[in-house]
Amino acid sequence: MSALNLAIRRGAAQTLSGLRTAPYLRKWLMLGSAIGVVAGLGAVVFYEGLHLATTLLLTDIGGYRPAQTAGEGGFRVASGFSRPWAIPLVVAAGALIAGLLVFSFAPEAEGHGTDAAIKAVHTNPKGVRARVVGIKLLASAITIGSGGSGGREGPTAQISSGFGSIMARALNLTPRDSRICVAAGIASGIGAIFRAPFGGALLGVELLYIDDVEIEALVPSLIASVVGYALFSAITNNYTPVFGSHNGLGATHILGLALFIAVGLGSGAVGKLYTLCFYWTAERFKGLRMPLALKPAVAGLAVGAIGLAIPGVLGTGYGELQAQMILHRLESMPWLIVLALPFAKLLATSLSIGSGGSGGIFGPGMVIGGATGALLWRFGHLIGVSSQYQLPFIIVGMAACFASIAHAPIAVLVMVVEMTGSLTLLPAATVAVAFAMLVVGDTTIYRSQLRSRSDSPAHRFGFGLEQTSTTVGDIMATPRLVLQGELTLAQALEQLSGARVSGAPVTNADGTFLGAVELTQLTGALEQRREVTVSRLADPGAITLPPEAGIDAAVDALPVSPGGWLTVLDDRMRVLGIVSTAELLRGARQTMRSAWTEILAAAENTTVIDGIVAAGSPADGASIAELDLPPGTIVLSATRAGAVRFPGAEDQLSEGDRVSVLTTPGHAAQAQAALGLSPDPDPAAEILVPGPSGG
Repeated sequence: MSALNLAIRRGAAQTLSGLRTAPYLRKWLMLGSAIGVVAGLGAVVFYEGLHLATTLLLTDIGGYRPAQTAGEGGFRVASGFSRPWAIPLVVAAGALIAGLLVFSFAPEAEGHGTDAAIKAVHTNPKGVRARVVGIKLLASAITIGSGGSGGREGPTAQISSGFGSIMARALNLTPRDSRICVAAGIASGIGAIFRAPFGGALLGVELLYIDDVEIEALVPSLIASVVGYALFSAITNNYTPVFGSHNGLGATHILGLALFIAVGLGSGAVGKLYTLCFYWTAERFKGLRMPLALKPAVAGLAVGAIGLAIPGVLGTGYGELQAQMILHRLESMPWLIVLALPFAKLLATSLSIGSGGSGGIFGPGMVIGGATGALLWRFGHLIGVSSQYQLPFIIVGMAACFASIAHAPIAVLVMVVEMTGSLTLLPAATVAVAFAMLVVGDTTIYRSQLRSRSDSPAHRFGFGLEQTSTTVGDIMATPRLVLQGELTLAQALEQLSGARVSGAPVTNADGTFLGAVELTQLTGALEQRREVTVSRLADPGAITLPPEAGIDAAVDALPVSPGGWLTVLDDRMRVLGIVSTAELLRGARQTMRSAWTEILAAAENTTVIDGIVAAGSPADGASIAELDLPPGTIVLSATRAGAVRFPGAEDQLSEGDRVSVLTTPGHAAQAQAALGLSPDPDPAAEILVPGPSGG
């Protein structure tokens, strides 16, 4: 970590540390607005960069000017090919340059960025590297600007979600708040670039799961998305929907709604084909034995060749879809183009992005759906479907295709309405989306989506946990070892082995946290004969917690921590302690005691006796049933060798068991004598867990 980055991170953590404990709305107004500002600025930079790349590569060198949508300065038809031989070469060259950038500097920026952002939410929301943001922006602009088939949303989503991750790391936010930051980043990036703030906000909560939503991210996502949209539109001076405004398109007649069942079924089938083709192509490219950066270039040659026959596959394809929204243009289009466009677009996107290229798959999905609607209308028109259904078929097809394969029905419905200014089509689109989802089933275009929150590593241990006032600061342990950043790898390995720990925090000379390092990292680096200090090996994205975080935050974070331990940092980014499974179980016992205390405070005529079974006492070796306990006395729990039991009448107690007993105040002395308990010297004693722990 550079000295500048370290100073910025420490300064931000100190200045804004109060936000961690601020009231909900105040906290997310601040954090959400910050994410939205970056999303808006990032969308502007990418939008202008893509326009510049398209002009330089596809138009000036390739000799082809793609069509333009109504919301991008007015509709404009595509030009012809003045240098057709150059198109495949330009697409391939752009893919090669982008591939070299990605695979040389940030391999995680390959493919569609939205999936990477979803994965970050579920696994390590603080782990996105800063360089990914810049590489994704540049590589995607070159890929799409040279004619590769991709969407704008993937890059902008990864830019803003990456900033959310960086901000969460800098402010040492809890895992829960870090996940919300990344989810809000996804929402704001997509909402800004599509000029669809409300659909983008809903996407931030719907896109993470197949059958569930991240409802706690809704308000932060809405704030971030609205701010991002407002900033993007203000800077570009463009508030027009991407595809223009199409009012008065309601199709609420019962026969009309029945027609949209067919649109939903057709769009769902094509969407499912898109998903299957995309991942089949991706698997084939993974198996090719050639340099990674060369694979997108090979795919680019094929995409360029397809584009010569079906120009609408080049770039985003939004302009070609806009052309199909104009009745006389759709009616005059050659049947071959109308028939081939949705299938050519899904194939070209599968090649461009599935080969490892950089771009989004959301936008192409809506182009594919819209083109499918246009195709269905052309067929329907032959048998008498009215011209009034031409535009509704296209708009509803956009929504039905991608909403079904993204498992985000409400978000995509709202987004398509915002992009086309067609609020009155919601009933028809809802019918189509419902039937499209029946066709698609569990197939998803985003492989990082999980079934529900209970399947998420970040959530699965949180279900069923009671709210508790116990904090990480209450249960943390003093680190057995903190490594100095200037140590050599051999020295660090020697200290880790001497302390008998699997990993440790790393700090610089003034005690500022630099990251965490694991024993396996050190041994691997030494085998490679790397001559670096331990500070170069420390992971700055290692999960950390503030001391005021609840133990539920530790439960969230421990499953995705590589070493099974977490560092606790103060507001100056200095190491306060560590939390591992042992400390967590200690906190669970402490919480259990607090829960019993609260219950007793609400009850009358009850008390709890705590103590340890002494050697030779009446309880040593006796079952609960054999003890001469007074009436109404209950043995609540017995802790032995770190395991908490809730004993029955036949269970035996043994020397050293920690026992909690519920009785009445009048029977307390009799119960104490019957059990022969000695006082518990440490009521919050650590529950020991076998095996090494970090720090």
